[in-house]
Amino acid sequence: MATLEDIAVSAALNILTTFIILIAFAILRIQSLNDRVYFPKWYLKGIRTSPTHSGAFVRKFVNLDFRSYLRFLNWMPDACMMAEHELIEHAGLDSAVYLRIYLMGLKIFVPIGVLACAVLAPVNFTNSTLGKKAKQWKVTSSDIDKLSTSNIPFKSERFWAHIVLAYVFTFWTCYVLMKEYEKVAAMRLHFLATEGRRPDQFTVLVRNVPPDPDESVNELVEHFFSVNHPDHYLTHQMLINANKLDKLVKKKKRVQNCLDNYQIKYSKDPSKRPVMKTGFLGLCGKKVDAIDHFEKLSEKIADERERVVSDPQSIMPAAFVSFKTRWGAAVCAQTQQTRNPTIWLTEWAPEPRDVYWKNLAIPYVSLRIRRLIIGVAFFFLTLFFMIPIAFVQSLASVEGIEKAAPFLKPLVETKFIKSVIQGFLPGIVLKLFLIFLQMILMIMSKYEGFVSLSSLERRSASRYYIFKLVNVFLGSIISGTAFEQLNSFIKQSANEIPKTVGVAIPIKATFFITYVMVDGWAGIALEILRLQPLIIYHLKSFFLGETETDKEEAMDPGSIGFNTAEPRIQFYFLLGLVYATVTPLLLPFIIVFFALAYVVFRHQIINVYNQEYESGAAFWPDVHKRVIAALVISQLLLMGLLSMKEAAQSTPFLIALPVLTIWFHRFCTGCYESAFVKYPLQEAMMKDALERAREPNLNVKDYLRRAYIHPVFKTADEDEDEIDMLFGSRENENVLIPTKRQSRRNTPVPSRSEISDASSQSPSLPDTVRESLEP
Repeated sequence: MATLEDIAVSAALNILTTFIILIAFAILRIQSLNDRVYFPKWYLKGIRTSPTHSGAFVRKFVNLDFRSYLRFLNWMPDACMMAEHELIEHAGLDSAVYLRIYLMGLKIFVPIGVLACAVLAPVNFTNSTLGKKAKQWKVTSSDIDKLSTSNIPFKSERFWAHIVLAYVFTFWTCYVLMKEYEKVAAMRLHFLATEGRRPDQFTVLVRNVPPDPDESVNELVEHFFSVNHPDHYLTHQMLINANKLDKLVKKKKRVQNCLDNYQIKYSKDPSKRPVMKTGFLGLCGKKVDAIDHFEKLSEKIADERERVVSDPQSIMPAAFVSFKTRWGAAVCAQTQQTRNPTIWLTEWAPEPRDVYWKNLAIPYVSLRIRRLIIGVAFFFLTLFFMIPIAFVQSLASVEGIEKAAPFLKPLVETKFIKSVIQGFLPGIVLKLFLIFLQMILMIMSKYEGFVSLSSLERRSASRYYIFKLVNVFLGSIISGTAFEQLNSFIKQSANEIPKTVGVAIPIKATFFITYVMVDGWAGIALEILRLQPLIIYHLKSFFLGETETDKEEAMDPGSIGFNTAEPRIQFYFLLGLVYATVTPLLLPFIIVFFALAYVVFRHQIINVYNQEYESGAAFWPDVHKRVIAALVISQLLLMGLLSMKEAAQSTPFLIALPVLTIWFHRFCTGCYESAFVKYPLQEAMMKDALERAREPNLNVKDYLRRAYIHPVFKTADEDEDEIDMLFGSRENENVLIPTKRQSRRNTPVPSRSEISDASSQSPSLPDTVRESLEP
């Protein structure tokens, strides 16, 4: 059990580690040779160039301006200077809204922390329950636990303070959540209304196109949308299974620098052909002629491209369908296309950067099976991953180390070493386990078949949060009450066990304090140091060359990593809300995390990260749901804790809290969620009308022609005419094309009433709207 002294040692170590990391960052970032590591976003925008220094040769590598070292902490205020609207223009809405999660944490927990520490901490501390009863209950405790509800006796009237503040904390959290949901929804609608033209605004992804014996998939798609969307359908792009070709192209790209180096060597000495090994990293395997080896790879790519283009089996029953107007795309994306709800399925197309091309080749009918398999696999992963975590964490304790390695007992019993093990090591072990878990969950999400990077990251984030909730939070509490206190449970009578559990749950807060310091303080500081990209950049620059192109390729700006960053934030929301009424001492540590993370990630978003996609803050409903889930969990745990404390008179007053919280969630969902899942037709019509007024001669087809072609067909040496020939370039989009179909099973037959009223039936669109949409 970590004592107050152990927590102090851990805090000192983590503060010192964080300070050293920040000092190292402040020094490294002002060195000329690291400029592309710590400011890559400005290089990608073309605003920043490599710094040049006249004079001594050493200036090219080391900053000799000693005044800049005195201003080494200026990056903190500089990171907060950019206004939010400028940040949106600079980095996108996703990045700006992501930062609002940290601000929301500060808005929630700063008032809660002040109130909890001012009211609940004295209420808990001014008892002596643990001192008198700890030996009787056979529960280990420390001075920190005297600040928790464990120090309040059973049936105490003091629990009314916790109940009243539970209501205050709930109402305040809901108020902040509602204001943030309202603000982000308004920001999203404003962003969609004012952002520039993008291909995904005009494009819909159509899946599960039914087979037809008389027409090819290409002809069927064109016929269907020409018939059912005659005034708005523009063109379409068939989806091709080019996964094998994509692997070959990526392989060639990886070794292109090696090929260039081999050709330079051969040009200098034609009598000696360069030789390479085909094994791992070129260190082992069969020796082959290097230039011939790469030329054969190019031939394989050409053969595979020809096979993909000529093989009808490569064409998938799906397509990107583009429309003349945003209004037409919105109608198609948000409506059912046929009587059969399982075919001609439409959804908004991801923006081209967001498309995960590999999964577009997965047959739609197999997606449900894949997701069922992954759901079962995730259940067992969550269930059984607790075993290695509990085992390794048991070794990461003084008793575990002494049992596994008795010869280390004199060393671990040293006062300082013992404090380090109990206050620092468990958090490090858990952090290492979670790093491997992140990769596993992303692989599982990819197997499920999501077609956009944003949806992959959102699904992985959801799974990661569930895993941390079960294994890290609940698992740690269970291990604290069941594993550590197992001997006490066996020797106690059955009616004494609930009392022990009621006391032991708050005691586990000491572990979470160490976890917050390791992951939330030192972990965030490591994020800004960018140690791995720094090393990789200099290795690539040294071995691959020193041209501007080589340096640009060596840069690794990275991105936010929503699949791992957002669940981490949500875990701190969970800890703060659960322990606000149980152990208020945890809240200052969480507040420090939110403040430090906000400054660090603001700096990274402004200077470093280059987002792979822009979803328009589509992830915010997930953020809201997870905070609500954390709030409900905190209320249920407080009810269980008070019932174990035999506070029968006061506990029933908590029953209304989960009910009110769930009702509040449903209210917010009804008011704001539609802004994140639907595109208002009124907004689409207004944006179309404004664009026609500003650019009356705009050729939308030319703009969309190559937007959704697979990246392997967008190489620099690809002929434009060849692309048009491969994917189709139709000039007469407004002409109803003839069909080869002998049957009409894919075109609904009009009813008798429709036939009799054909002459008097109103058009599918109001006349005024139809006239306004005509070019």
